[in-house]
Amino acid sequence: MEANAGNALGEFLRARRALVRPEDAGLPGGGLRRVPGLRREEVALLAGISADYYLRLEQGRDRNPSAQVMQALARVLRLDDETTAHLFGLARERPADGRGGGRAAGRGRPRETVPPSIRGLIDGWPRTPAYVQNRYTDVLAVNTLATALTPNYALGVNLLRAVFLDPAERELRRDWEDLTEEGVATLRARAGADVDDPRLLDLVGELSVRSERFRALWARHEVRPRRARVSHLSHPQVGDLDLHSDKLGVDGAGDLTLVVFHAEPGSRSAELLDILGSLTASRSDGVVAPERIEER
Repeated sequence: MEANAGNALGEFLRARRALVRPEDAGLPGGGLRRVPGLRREEVALLAGISADYYLRLEQGRDRNPSAQVMQALARVLRLDDETTAHLFGLARERPADGRGGGRAAGRGRPRETVPPSIRGLIDGWPRTPAYVQNRYTDVLAVNTLATALTPNYALGVNLLRAVFLDPAERELRRDWEDLTEEGVATLRARAGADVDDPRLLDLVGELSVRSERFRALWARHEVRPRRARVSHLSHPQVGDLDLHSDKLGVDGAGDLTLVVFHAEPGSRSAELLDILGSLTASRSDGVVAPERIEER
């Protein structure tokens, strides 16, 4: 993960100031700079705090900045509301030893169990792809039509790992670059200050070693909450699909998300999704399906 997972606030500040160009902060651009973005002393000056105090924040020697300081830093670093909330969460981090109100990493988390009613709900949607994932993007429940979209929509598959490491996913996803950027930012948002979570450390460590793109995106410290999006797929059987992907929290089941796909009514994508559903049903009945639907 980061070089010092115990100093999440400092890692965040270093990463985010590297993304701000001096001219965007009202400072003269150009000249020789050892690192990209703003220097520590420039952030301190613009935030109205001492350079020494800002250095202590980055080094993790002061972990109790005031709300006013946090707001000033958010302004200087040009953070949006969601990223500012993440910054405040990092500033509230406490040692996970029981003395500061924190909890040991990975402990005290509700058990991840998909309610039988949710499983029954998505299984009863033969024409609507849907699956349930946890905060790490592990698939915990899935219906047949979702698996027809990609074999990686399957029980036990980690979707973030699949998207970054499986070449077939890159071919399937016409929006692969946007999807990977969003996936990393969402993972970091859902991790919050819990950067010592063993499961998160394992996943981030593996992907950082095996994917240069993941490593670069993770280092940016961008955060984004889960939100609806449109998925642009190039399916090997039915061709190009543009599907709305809505993400709904599953109450009382830990940090789980129900993901539901649907096409615009009357659209070509809706027609192709129906065809894919028919092909999937035919295969389950033992009927051999054609390789690909020809474009009209």
